Amino acid sequence: MKRWTVEEYHKLIDIGLFANDQRFELLEGWIVSKMSRNPPHESSVHLTNNECKRRLPSGWDTRIQSAITLEDSEPEPDVAIVKGDARTYACRHPSPSDIAVVVEVVDSSLLDDRRRKMRSYARAGIVKYWIVNLSLSQVEVYTDPTGPSGAPA
Repeated sequence: MKRWTVEEYHKLIDIGLFANDQRFELLEGWIVSKMSRNPPHESSVHLTNNECKRRLPSGWDTRIQSAITLEDSEPEPDVAIVKGDARTYACRHPSPSDIAVVVEVVDSSLLDDRRRKMRSYARAGIVKYWIVNLSLSQVEVYTDPTGPSGAPA
């Protein structure tokens, strides 16, 4: 078992290690498999993205299931609201200072999204984290992260 840095993870991607299966992301230094997608999840991601995009002021954009770079992680939130447009991120992924909100749509990975992902986003100082909880038909909103600490929340 090995914890990977973001730079090492990028090298693994560059050499094509995940070429046949891109269903991985880096969380807290661990390469973890991503959850399978089903029609309710896919539909909810697109509906969430459409609603967010419709309400954004000029100078902001949404990204769907695209990587964001944190200090020790490179998650791929279902939706991220970011400064700029698609061209802004042609050579890099958004970082915490670029991000207004990250959204995870959840049907089967609720505990992981409430624990590991929430901890990663809080540690990075992501200001708003939403969980679209499909099983309870509700949106959970988390704000005011504690930032880097022994137990970020």
